[in-house]
Amino acid sequence: MTLSITKVADDARKPIPQDDSQLGFGKHFTDHMFLVDYNPTDGWHNPRIEPYHELRLSPAAMVLHYAQEVFEGMKAYHGADGRIRLFRHRENLKRLNRSNDRMMIPAIDADVWSEGIQELVKLDQAWLPETEGCSLYIRPTIIATDPFLGVRPSDTYLGYVIVGPVGAYYPEGFNPVPIWVADEYVRAVRGGVGEAKTGGNYAASLKGQVAAKKAGYSQVLWLDAMERKYVEEVGTMNIFFKIDGTVVTSPLTGSILPGITRDSVIQLLKHWDVPVQERRLSIDEIFEAGRAGKVEEIFGSGTAAIITPVKEVAYRDDKLLVGDGTTGPIAQRLYDTILGIQYGREDDPFGWGEVIG
Repeated sequence: MTLSITKVADDARKPIPQDDSQLGFGKHFTDHMFLVDYNPTDGWHNPRIEPYHELRLSPAAMVLHYAQEVFEGMKAYHGADGRIRLFRHRENLKRLNRSNDRMMIPAIDADVWSEGIQELVKLDQAWLPETEGCSLYIRPTIIATDPFLGVRPSDTYLGYVIVGPVGAYYPEGFNPVPIWVADEYVRAVRGGVGEAKTGGNYAASLKGQVAAKKAGYSQVLWLDAMERKYVEEVGTMNIFFKIDGTVVTSPLTGSILPGITRDSVIQLLKHWDVPVQERRLSIDEIFEAGRAGKVEEIFGSGTAAIITPVKEVAYRDDKLLVGDGTTGPIAQRLYDTILGIQYGREDDPFGWGEVIG
C-alpha cells in the first residue's frame, strides 16, 4: 500500500499553542490526520494523510450502538539532540492488534500504520513542544462503521490517527497523588475485555472515577470483579507496590491492560537487580503491610504520566499513608530513566527509542 499525503491549505492552518505550560492534555490537535479503510473485498486499504476533519458516520454505525472499537496511546518527543523520537511505538501497534483480536476487528499491518504515524508526526512537527515533560500525543483508533442495527462484528472499519501537543497529564505534575479503592463498582472481569484497550472499559470506570473525585482523590484503584479482594489497576495506569524491598504488581490474567510502560518498569527493575514480582496482591495484605511499616512506595505507570507516585490509599474507612508523602527513590529513578530514554539523554540498553526525524 502506498501512503498518499494531502496537505492542509496555508490559510486553513490552526494556530499552534505557544505557551507549553498551558497545554493540558487532550485539548489541542494538529493540522493533519492519518486514515485507512477496511472492507471484506479490499482488506485494509487507501492509507492516507489528510487535513484534520470531522468524521462522517451513519447514525446506525455499529460503533455507536455496540462499542466495537479500539484505540492506543503513544507519544513523540523533541529529543535533547533536537531530533524527533518515538518510544516503543511498535509495541503499541502489537497491542492494538491484540485488542483487535479480542474485539473481532481485522488485524492491521503494523508497518503501514508505523509509516503513517511517522509521516504524520514529521508533517506536523511544528506542533511538537520543546519543553521537557511535554510531547506530541498520538491516538490511533479503529471504529466499526457498518450502518446496521444487529449484534455481530462489523464488515467495514475506519482506522485513523490524530495527534496533538500535551503537557503534564496531572495538574499536580510529578507529585504524589491520593487514590481511592472502589469496592462497590468493578471495571472488568476475567474473560471479558479488560485486557483490550477499548472504550467500554473506560466508560465502565466513570462511575467510580466520579465517586473518587467527589471524595477528593485523583484516581480509582480497582479490585478484581470476582472476589473484590485483589488489586488490579488504577483508572489510567497499572499499579506497583514496593513492600519490604520487593516491588509487586498484578499479573496479566486477562482483566487488566498490558501496559507498555508497565513492561518497561518491570524490565528496568530486573536490569537494576531490584526484586520484582507479578502476583495477586490483596488490599488487606497491603494495609497489613502498611500497619507494619513495610509499604515503602506505591506508584502507577502509564503512557500519559509515565510514573505517578501515590501518597495515600483510601479503602472504606481506612487510610494508608505511604512513607512521608513524598516521591520514593524507585519511582523517581524510574521516572528519570524512562524520561531520559524518551528524550535521548539516557543510555538505552533495550533499544526502546527510535529517531524518526
